[in-house]
Amino acid sequence: MTTPATDQTTDALDPVRAGLLRAAHADAEALLARTEREAVALLDQARAEARAILDEARRQGEADGADAARDLLVRARREARSRTLAARREAYDGLRREVAERAGDLRRADGHASVRERLEHRARVLLGPCAEVSEHPDGGVVARAPGRRVDLSLTALADRALDRMGAEVRSLWEP
Repeated sequence: MTTPATDQTTDALDPVRAGLLRAAHADAEALLARTEREAVALLDQARAEARAILDEARRQGEADGADAARDLLVRARREARSRTLAARREAYDGLRREVAERAGDLRRADGHASVRERLEHRARVLLGPCAEVSEHPDGGVVARAPGRRVDLSLTALADRALDRMGAEVRSLWEP
């Protein structure tokens, strides 16, 4: 057997080499095309996931904001109610002090002796004729019987009168 010349071998392999190159180029182009499609699909998927994450974050932020706003509103309402009640209590206490002062002024009025007698009579009606009746320092009387006590002081009577007025007194500071 004779060995072919190098030029002849190279020439004979040219078609094989060209075929291999074409096949390699075709494989490379196919691989590149598939890689590009996969990259586009991955990017699309990543974008969709990012949108979903942003949408969820937005919903969660809105929910958190709504919760915070509701909590703030509840606290503001409680604070307003507390201040309203404090103002009413202050007005009521002021009214009660004013009524007590005016009731105390009755002690110095001309008809106080008559008022005291009527209060003493009422105490004996409530506790019996043996009740121990004494004058209260603020005016009026306090009576005691075994196991019982009646406060008919002018201050106590004024307080009870205010208590009986109930809603009428509240109308002084409500719209």
